Amino acid sequence: MNLEKVRKEIDTIDFEIIKLLNRRMELALTSKKFKKKVFDPEREKQVIENVLNYAHGVVNREFTEKLFSVILKESKELQSRDYKLIGFQGEHGAYGEIAAGSFNEKGIAIPLNTFAEVFNGVEKGYYDFGVVPVENSLGGSIIDVNTLLTKHEVYVVKEIPVKVQHSLLVLPDTNYRDIRVVYSHPQALSQCKNFLERHNFEARPYYDTAGAAKMLFEEKPDATAVIANKLCAKLYHLEILMENIEDHSENITRFFALSNKPQTKGDKTSIIFSVKHKAGSLFKILELFAENGINLTRIESMPVSGRPNTYMFFIDFEGNVEDEKVEKTLKLVNEKTDFYKWLGCYEKGEVVCE
Repeated sequence: MNLEKVRKEIDTIDFEIIKLLNRRMELALTSKKFKKKVFDPEREKQVIENVLNYAHGVVNREFTEKLFSVILKESKELQSRDYKLIGFQGEHGAYGEIAAGSFNEKGIAIPLNTFAEVFNGVEKGYYDFGVVPVENSLGGSIIDVNTLLTKHEVYVVKEIPVKVQHSLLVLPDTNYRDIRVVYSHPQALSQCKNFLERHNFEARPYYDTAGAAKMLFEEKPDATAVIANKLCAKLYHLEILMENIEDHSENITRFFALSNKPQTKGDKTSIIFSVKHKAGSLFKILELFAENGINLTRIESMPVSGRPNTYMFFIDFEGNVEDEKVEKTLKLVNEKTDFYKWLGCYEKGEVVCE
């Protein structure tokens, strides 16, 4: 060990401290949804007592109390502000966080483990908004999200197309020639297949692109790189070895911003419906849109689990419910379908880049 190595370890620990403090503040903001007032003297007393019990070694009780008094003060200050919480699935650095930042620059993006947590949190008001991917221009529809859209009382309030740009990320001072293994989400590995084969890298699937970056930072495996976006390099203290390594440059993931409050403004509308499984049923519904001059921008079908020959249809079209011809058409659709759900009106989004 030498001074340089000691300083590098200190830098890494400082990075981890800031990351943990950020997570603590996110949880503090989330806790605001469950209590009537920001200041809770009994809870503060309990927190101080807990951390004093943890104090040991050179981190003495006096220093610990001063440090957490400052942390609690900042926590209360954050809770007193009107921040909007935006839930997204994945680790910090995921494309969902990029979409959330584009949707509301002053919002606080909260990472969640599953899409179901995003939907439940928005529906129950734990989060002001949620951001979920609905389709990718190369990989198609996100089935799990479409299924949840049929079941939860949430509404689409914005469309957010995000350009997918993959980079090869490594630990600081990693030599390119030493790399043998690359981790990432299976879809990202597939989207960079030509790059991986060209460089003879072994592809290993991971649950999330940002999760792979987090794993690399925390576990520091030898001869390893990850595929993720450039934001992950900043968040997880990694270096960008190569940029734009995806096989196809025109790769867009379309996200929906969700709320538990509907809106009627916007230039697009989404609905879900199902019809009887017999000849002409779907055509008769689509004919209603054609007859009223309404332009469809997306139509997808999804089989309903446990119900043979039953499909849900997802339709996006131009217009909103304040338009008389749209209102008339949707009324007829509702009358002629077995299941109908209006997802909301929203603004068409411009493509977001990192």
